[in-house]
Amino acid sequence: MIKKALITGITGQDGSYLAEFLIEKGYEVHGITRRSSLSNTGRIDHLIANNEIKLHDGDLSDSSGLIRIIGEIEPDEIYNLAAQSHVQVSFDVPEYSGDVDALGVLRILEAVRVLGLTKKTKVYQASTSELYGKVEEVPQKETTPFHPYSPYAVAKQYGFWITKEYREAYNMFAVNGILFNHESERRGENFVTRKITLAAGRIAEGLQDHLELGNMDSLRDWGYAKDYVECMWLILQHDSPEDFVIATGEQHTVRDFTEKTFKANGFNIRWEGQALEEKGYDEATGKLLVSVNPEWFRPTDVDNLWGDPTKAKTVLGWNPQKTSYEELIKIMAEHDRKLAKRELAIKNANATK
Repeated sequence: MIKKALITGITGQDGSYLAEFLIEKGYEVHGITRRSSLSNTGRIDHLIANNEIKLHDGDLSDSSGLIRIIGEIEPDEIYNLAAQSHVQVSFDVPEYSGDVDALGVLRILEAVRVLGLTKKTKVYQASTSELYGKVEEVPQKETTPFHPYSPYAVAKQYGFWITKEYREAYNMFAVNGILFNHESERRGENFVTRKITLAAGRIAEGLQDHLELGNMDSLRDWGYAKDYVECMWLILQHDSPEDFVIATGEQHTVRDFTEKTFKANGFNIRWEGQALEEKGYDEATGKLLVSVNPEWFRPTDVDNLWGDPTKAKTVLGWNPQKTSYEELIKIMAEHDRKLAKRELAIKNANATK
């Protein structure tokens, strides 16, 4: 019998990769999309064109809509990937972040319960390394205490605990995947890694003067989103409902990510100065490539995220190093250099009209 999966956040980076992964596994894939005046289906347009997924209008802030959709589909697996997922933005829209990232999780779990699907439907909740926030242990694992340090992280902590509560109170197969930073060429352009790879490509093509960044010393555990969706699926295939850290076990600074991205575009960066005065120059020409702008610092910043994927590796047999950190940067840098070349070609074509 064909398994049915429902993905919230299917139009996002993770949702699009997960949809492709589940289709390859033979699933019937459904996705929830929010009604919008502008189309935001770019990452899944190829799946829509081939009739490989079924989309439903819905929103995590609307419990009646979620009950209707889940009741119609009766999915075997629900992957809740939808969220206001930008940490900086959560300081600007804390109430909205709480409604979607905290109560949205409750609405999904409650829909499964009231529909009598607790024995049929497994629920995966996309949790986050931001829960560790002001970290109390390095590296962070499943037993590390949480210390959320942003409105986003606080909302996500509610999502984590309400998932655990429904698992224990109603014997549901409801689990958390504590995802550390995971990037790709499909990453949103307002996230720092994509901001870096896009800027490096545009600077290389003469479309942008230099790049401004915030805390260059922030340490992150960066993996490839395409690899991480496999771990989400493995967690739901496990015999018992358990929570898992999804990470690579490697840690790098924003500065290092920047340096390697520019190197992939033919630049060797020479760093000068410290803290707010730090600047990166092209070793060959002396041109300014990177500077620090205090506007990009968060009100409270998490600066030492480093996951321990031992449990996922040993219990699930997952390989977090399928795509290395260096390969991830290469994939993103090459993709965004091509975008810059395309942008330049259009610009030149318009100039000659």
